[in-house]
Amino acid sequence: MGSSFGGLNTALTSLYAQRRGLDVTGQNIANANTEGYTRQRVDMQAQVGSLSTAMYARTDGLGTGVAVSAVQRLRDEYLEHRGRAEHGASAYLASQSASYTAIEDAFAEPSDTALAAQLRDMWGGWNDVANNPQLAAPRSALIQQSATVADQLNAAQDSLARQWSQGRTQMSAYVDDVNVTAKSVAQLNDSIIMANASGLTVNELEDRRDLLAMKLAQLTGATTAKRENGGMDVFIGGSTLVTGKTTREVAFVGASRLLDQAADPVGLVWKEDASQKIQAGGTMGAAVDTMTAIIPGLSADLDAVADNLINSVNAKHRDGFSVDGSTGLDFFGRNPDGSVTVLIKDPDKVAVSATAGTLDNSVADAIADIGDAADGPDRQYQSMVGQLGVSSQGTTRRAEIQAVVTEQVDAAREGESGVNLDEEMTNLLTYQRGYEAASRVLTTIDSMLDQLINRTGLVGR
Repeated sequence: MGSSFGGLNTALTSLYAQRRGLDVTGQNIANANTEGYTRQRVDMQAQVGSLSTAMYARTDGLGTGVAVSAVQRLRDEYLEHRGRAEHGASAYLASQSASYTAIEDAFAEPSDTALAAQLRDMWGGWNDVANNPQLAAPRSALIQQSATVADQLNAAQDSLARQWSQGRTQMSAYVDDVNVTAKSVAQLNDSIIMANASGLTVNELEDRRDLLAMKLAQLTGATTAKRENGGMDVFIGGSTLVTGKTTREVAFVGASRLLDQAADPVGLVWKEDASQKIQAGGTMGAAVDTMTAIIPGLSADLDAVADNLINSVNAKHRDGFSVDGSTGLDFFGRNPDGSVTVLIKDPDKVAVSATAGTLDNSVADAIADIGDAADGPDRQYQSMVGQLGVSSQGTTRRAEIQAVVTEQVDAAREGESGVNLDEEMTNLLTYQRGYEAASRVLTTIDSMLDQLINRTGLVGR
């Protein structure tokens, strides 16, 4: 049968367990607003009395109290993996949408001062020249309007180049951030693995690691996998970034200017082997796609519009005759750096006639008609801007839908792992009452033992 003093130990184990429950509940309440914190729960189990018997030793089969078997971290791994995937997708679309918005701002269409309006004004200038070929004022105004068109084309290209350069600079900062974060994950892996081997609770360390893993998912679309020893492996594009306490470093290589992008494409690679390109997602994946496809594509399309303008105007202008009898002159050209410029500076050099010594205005009239041509630069530019608008709108809508999905997943994650203060207050009262009851049991047994030890057998002395 059980010892007379066994009840003291039973009550004492309850005191320890209820106090642990109070400590964990207090930790939950203290971190209710801590980012990345996962609520914890004390798992208790009844202690079983010894089942071994001997000739002169018997047991009544009663338990010996309660023990805290674990402090459980209430986090759903499926929801965590889903959350990282959705955050990575959301970061990718949000970054790409922001890039499209910046590009649209550069073109500023539709607007009374944007390129489309400037082209219309220029063709109107050619009409004015055709209507008044003998006057110098319309030709002077035409040269100025054409220079404005050239400046607008150059400004749009410069804006695309600046945005590309800004992305290049930002990628360097992202790369440093990823490498530092990966090392932090590896250090936490080392601490968690050693703590698990020693039987220690590492819930707060795992919270910090999950927060860093989410950051990597947003930056690169990283995925994770846990090992039996508690370590976490992190992957980017299917390749390992972190395994245990070992990390690999990423680097961003390639051209430093948009003009050199075609010959030396930029990309994310592993530092120890630059030949291995990394197919990243998240913010960095969007930035790479913007720098390798979106901006270069738009720059090429804009360059094609400029070529169309230059070639179509020059083809007709070269065959015409100016007021002073000049012929064979190009109206538009390119500077050594590739920018568009107006070659005609003298109004008397503007070709207006098909034959020398006449003012038949046929050349000026033909050039003015380029603005309405189905294959002219205006239609080509409108098609480019229209496609840009469709792509931008589509990306923005996808980003908005993805943001809603991400919020829903986050709500599910928060419902599983977030701290509910009402629930914690209930747990607080539960453990408080349990502690008080265990204290009463301990006091009662102490009183009984006092009676037995100090007052039994005093009669007749």
